[in-house]
Amino acid sequence: MDSVKPGTNHQVNVVHTACTASGARTGGADTAGPAPLRADVTLDGGVGCIAESRRHTERFLTRAQVEHGVPVSERAHDVSKLVVSELVTNACKYAPGPIGLRLRVVGTQVELSVQDREILLPAPRGADPDRVGRHGLEIVLAVTESFAVTREPRGKRVTVRIALTDDAAAR
Repeated sequence: MDSVKPGTNHQVNVVHTACTASGARTGGADTAGPAPLRADVTLDGGVGCIAESRRHTERFLTRAQVEHGVPVSERAHDVSKLVVSELVTNACKYAPGPIGLRLRVVGTQVELSVQDREILLPAPRGADPDRVGRHGLEIVLAVTESFAVTREPRGKRVTVRIALTDDAAAR
């Protein structure tokens, strides 16, 4: 279902994937277990899209908790909003809009994926206490369970996973 929120240029596509009778998943990449809860959002890349990405992330995790019984710690809420802010900030800064945001619950993790049109891939820099700013990727790498960058036909996709509970983060 595609919709545009009144007063914004943010397109929201919420997708609930379904399992077939054979257990094969439709609309998802994983092949075992229940279908993941997923939301896709298109941001225009303009003023306000970073805050909007945090609001979508918070609503998605709250919906996963309340409507689907997924355990989500306060830490997972906070870290997810921090990470999505960093990823969308970089997309806004270095790539012309639109920006795609995909949120998925996969097992005991939330997967955040940001797609933009910049072809240059992000690369971590060495620690430099004298550098002002430009530490976003270091922060993302420090607080996520996994990090991947994929080239796409028109840009790239950065995908991270964050533990949903404090127990899962401690493993």
